[in-house]
Amino acid sequence: MSSARAIVHVDMDAFYAAVEVLDHPQWRGLPLVVGELGPRSVVSTASYEARRYGVRSAMPTLTAKKICPQALFVPVRMNRYRELSADVFAVFGEVTPEIEGLSLDEAFLDVTRSLRLFGGDIENIGRFLKQEIFNRTGLVASVGMAHNKLLAKLASELSKPDGFLHIRSEQVHAMLDPLPVGRLWTVGKVAEANLHRLGIRTVGELRFAEPRRLRQACGNQAEHWQRLARGLDDRAVDTDAAEKSVSAETTFVTDLVTLEQALAWLVRLGERVGERLRAHELRGRTVSIKLRKPPFETHTRQLSLPQPTDSTTELLEAARTLLKRWWAAEPAPRLRLLGVGMSQFAPEVQTGLFAATASQDKLADQINRRFGQGSLVRGVVLKSRCGASEDG
Repeated sequence: MSSARAIVHVDMDAFYAAVEVLDHPQWRGLPLVVGELGPRSVVSTASYEARRYGVRSAMPTLTAKKICPQALFVPVRMNRYRELSADVFAVFGEVTPEIEGLSLDEAFLDVTRSLRLFGGDIENIGRFLKQEIFNRTGLVASVGMAHNKLLAKLASELSKPDGFLHIRSEQVHAMLDPLPVGRLWTVGKVAEANLHRLGIRTVGELRFAEPRRLRQACGNQAEHWQRLARGLDDRAVDTDAAEKSVSAETTFVTDLVTLEQALAWLVRLGERVGERLRAHELRGRTVSIKLRKPPFETHTRQLSLPQPTDSTTELLEAARTLLKRWWAAEPAPRLRLLGVGMSQFAPEVQTGLFAATASQDKLADQINRRFGQGSLVRGVVLKSRCGASEDG
């Protein structure tokens, strides 16, 4: 079945950094790092100019500054990235309804049933996607095409930046065999090291490895990895891969040491989550909070609501309860990171008692969209003035 599919993988090139350059043309050509300088801040995205110095996503920004002193560091603007992501996904929707979004800037598209509209050629679809995304956003996408997800993603990765590559059935082994075995999906660092100990360093060597010896060394994953090495992947594009949760979290430059501070930040994060729920027409049943004590001791707490909701008020009531319980149980509570989330989504519609609250929330959303994020907030949010690196 997989050989009959036509799969496209689209990945925007250095998306956050590219958006910043789009909005600030004077930064073009500079080593740009999206992420504020601070002892606990990390790189969200780096431009290709910065990557040449070794700057990578998730690297501490202070490390990035050491290896690339001339880099320009700019704050994350998540609302702007979401805005342009919506434009990109709108282009996807003009080609096929079978879209599996992996992030704001990456998706799989099953275009099998769209081929006839584009002359039966998947490359026509790839060209259309690249050109339309550029025409509407000014941003560059890398496009990989193949008959399954594994190969389509590899195609976009291998051809970046500004990539365009179609891996045909007859090209599979020639493309895969020379690659490091770690390039295969699900082969992580530990698995790669285990394979290296067997003398297996390339995908081709994995493909030809003796199955019994491989199974003895690697267990149940051995057969799966050899299938991937042959370019076989039966995963379908999952159009139901909608957000499993909506969350926001913040890492603090200075630890929070009072409950008052923590509650103020909790409200700030909860308002952001509530607005996202309503923007995506999602109602969740489970509220969770994430708490990290210094240095890296992480706790999570969650509470299930009697019915799904997108109400910020209900979300915050549950989140406050969880935070207060945790705070009271800790002998010396300090917070390095705080997060709020909602999950277990369901389609039920709010009625009756909560209708007025929902209406107020939506009015606040409209005001913030019109006049800028944070134009209207709960008063307690004004107490969250300590420095932080907001992670979205």
